[in-house]
Amino acid sequence: MSLQGQTWWLVGASEGLGRALAALMTAQGAHVIVSARDSVRLSDLAQSLPNARAVPMDVTDTDSVRTAADVVGPVDGLVYLAGAYWPMRAQDYDGDKVVTMLDVNLLGAARVLDGVLPQMVARGQGHIVLTGSLAGFRGLPGAVGYGASKAGLMHLAESLHADLRGSGVRVQQINPGFIRTRLTEKNDFSMPFILSAEEAAARMLAIMQSGRFAGSFPTLFSYVFRIGRFLPGWLYDRLFARTR
Repeated sequence: MSLQGQTWWLVGASEGLGRALAALMTAQGAHVIVSARDSVRLSDLAQSLPNARAVPMDVTDTDSVRTAADVVGPVDGLVYLAGAYWPMRAQDYDGDKVVTMLDVNLLGAARVLDGVLPQMVARGQGHIVLTGSLAGFRGLPGAVGYGASKAGLMHLAESLHADLRGSGVRVQQINPGFIRTRLTEKNDFSMPFILSAEEAAARMLAIMQSGRFAGSFPTLFSYVFRIGRFLPGWLYDRLFARTR
């Protein structure tokens, strides 16, 4: 898949994975529109890249999303990368943070899709990439809120793919592992196979340019989570659930 001359909307691109992916995509000739809440970071990013434009947006605000979608207009592709994260055990449940994670990670994608998907369906052409997580495959300790939001997003991608297969509108689900960002700085546990934002962006773009619906990385680490879906409950609990 060539990106030359295509217009892509990257939502959640002011830093980390989104910022690195924007740089890779413009290097391959794409025109990118970058969105996030931080207008200063967005402006700096757009000015540092060829063929880039900044459109600030808050994915938790329906009016903000609709206004941004009108400004952006029709696009060839959308990558949804916006994310909120706090590590959280059930014993430390914080309802406000859980709601924020669900709102940004899942409902935000639903709002943005409303401004993009109908146009793509009408044209019979487009490409949608939703960024899930290895944490979304099955329930994990310390992932209350975040895991649920990513599982919902991954299910959304699967449903869109099932409906749109063969329509000309392509849907992909990409599930990264640990990436070195300000979000993972909150973790106080070991993060195996952690990648830099630049390494993760390169792997993500390779999947986007492949013929696959879904891709997970790092590959070896992802097998732990993907295989976990098929384990019986008692064995999965013994391997992953915490005991007091």
